[in-house]
Amino acid sequence: MPDPKRILIVDDDPDVHRLLQVALHETGRYIESAFDGNEGLRKFEEGKWDLVITDVLMPGIDGMQLLERIRAMRPETPVVVMTVDSTADKIVTAIRENAFAWFSKPFTMQAVREMVERALSSPRLLDDIKVISATPRWLELRLRCDFETATRALHFVREMDPELPESDRESVALAFREILLNAIEHGGGNDPNVHVTVTYMRADGALLFLVRDPGPGFSFDKLKHAAVSNIQSPVEHAMTREELGLRPGGFGILLTRSFVDELLYNEKGNEVLLIKYLKRS
Repeated sequence: MPDPKRILIVDDDPDVHRLLQVALHETGRYIESAFDGNEGLRKFEEGKWDLVITDVLMPGIDGMQLLERIRAMRPETPVVVMTVDSTADKIVTAIRENAFAWFSKPFTMQAVREMVERALSSPRLLDDIKVISATPRWLELRLRCDFETATRALHFVREMDPELPESDRESVALAFREILLNAIEHGGGNDPNVHVTVTYMRADGALLFLVRDPGPGFSFDKLKHAAVSNIQSPVEHAMTREELGLRPGGFGILLTRSFVDELLYNEKGNEVLLIKYLKRS
């Protein structure tokens, strides 16, 4: 039998430990608790861990300092940060320190289960998410072209504005996901040796996302495999995809247009700008 996956939970709230113990308890996993940052660091140094889950606000060293220490000692160890103290500055720091994921409390158990499963099963690529430029209102990232990296990047970007109404956050996240996956799949060919660049911009009255892929671009006239080019015949693109041996789908661009207010492409077709206008309070 393989050795059990070892998970270290560091949080000063006993209720969080109980919830995570229930949510993550599966055969083949060993879970241990630490109730402040210093205890968490000591246990990390004394053992071998496949995953660390940490809060930010704790007695002793805080979660951001713990993440930095783990990064310095064993950078291959995935760290998931979960906190009520969610700010854009801290999220940027977490990305720079190669955190695997960031969750604002409260969070759903299903989302945590899925991210933990990814953290335990996904091979880590160093610098899979690299910060090119970062302020609370302007975040530019370079991503390796693979699905797991895209999923993680989406979680970070989604948390950048915790004050955003949930309906706006969800619609923008769905639109951003569709465009990012298109860029990785079609522009980058799912090749982790090439990169996609994404930029998040927060203006006073709008959210903007710019996605740039390394591909040759495209023309809507040549997108017969996509629903957006077959508005009058909603099944024609599905037949084309089947003939070409493509996976079912093709609704990404059409759905994205329903989630945001403007969708703009450059002349080449390998850069796209998403704009969502926000209600001023």
